[in-house]
Amino acid sequence: MEFTELINEYDWDDIKSRIYTRTAKDVEIALNKSRLNTDDFMALISPAAQPYLEQMAVLSRKYTQQRFGKTIQFYVPLYLTNSCVNHCVYCGFNRNNDIKRIILNDEQIMREVEAIKKIGDFQHILLVTGENPRDAGVDYMENAIRLVKPYFSSISIEVQPLKETEYKTLTDAGLNAVYCYQETYYKARYKVYHPKGMKSKFDWRLDGFDRMGKAGVHKIGLGVLIGLEDWRTDATMMALHLRYLQKTYWQTKYSISFPRMRPHEGEEFQPNVVMSDKELAQIIFAYRIFDHDIEIALSTREDKLFRDNMTTLGITSLSTGSKTDPGGYAVYKDELEQFAVNDDRCPDLVLSAVKNQGYDVVWKDWDLSLQ
Repeated sequence: MEFTELINEYDWDDIKSRIYTRTAKDVEIALNKSRLNTDDFMALISPAAQPYLEQMAVLSRKYTQQRFGKTIQFYVPLYLTNSCVNHCVYCGFNRNNDIKRIILNDEQIMREVEAIKKIGDFQHILLVTGENPRDAGVDYMENAIRLVKPYFSSISIEVQPLKETEYKTLTDAGLNAVYCYQETYYKARYKVYHPKGMKSKFDWRLDGFDRMGKAGVHKIGLGVLIGLEDWRTDATMMALHLRYLQKTYWQTKYSISFPRMRPHEGEEFQPNVVMSDKELAQIIFAYRIFDHDIEIALSTREDKLFRDNMTTLGITSLSTGSKTDPGGYAVYKDELEQFAVNDDRCPDLVLSAVKNQGYDVVWKDWDLSLQ
């Protein structure tokens, strides 16, 4: 049974109610366990856990250092295209936005790689596209992977969900990880935010994670977009999804992130939910205590103060020097961003901030040597 079937066993409103009725005693029980179940996780992300944030931070730091040491991995996104057939109401790449659409060619991709290498010794690159399978589909992605492979030790993608055979094709070409955000697990309201395009198909997107696992993708990244629905309920649904994937595809590594909505091009979508910095810290701590091995990423959507504060408290990777528009490093410096970057420091400044806290920066994904 795949998760698209299992998710129907979980009632959104019931889970939400269970989270918001958790008590201080439930939180204390969870904090004194070495292995947590999803009921314990619900306690740690509930409002009842807010007075325990300091204790959670201590545990989160302890478990992160035990598993990952005092290290932070740097990665850099490379946006290949802003061409997209979807109508996501919260995204600058929305098909309805009257913007210039760009698909980088081979020469332009290599100019971007050259520019990236000049700003930092990045070995982990994330290739990002809008969803345009006709003009920037699997063949285009495979070609891009082969182009950049000689320059990076780890290649990840954040693209539209693919078929199992297509993930296998890209893995054979040198792909190491796939990041795909469900955005929200609330199926009843999913189409409100994704009214048209392939992304409007909830089950196809959710089933993509099983297809990744079957294709043998080395690392799978999950995430929810904070601002759409109740973040505590979405976080719990993602925890249920994570546990299912870990049990089913146990040889795969997993990563999670919690991007908060940022300003974007086009009609301004007002978030239904606003998450505070303390609440974002709470979800990071809760996930680290729930799963000591999970990788937790924090992008340049967050400001420098928050990112610096989280460096020692649970995260394992940071994007830095990011440009969120295709060709933003060298080719098209003034084109559309998918979202506005919040931490615009150059990699050297982020590197110094990490080192000032007694941590080392890992430019290379050393875990790949164990494959």
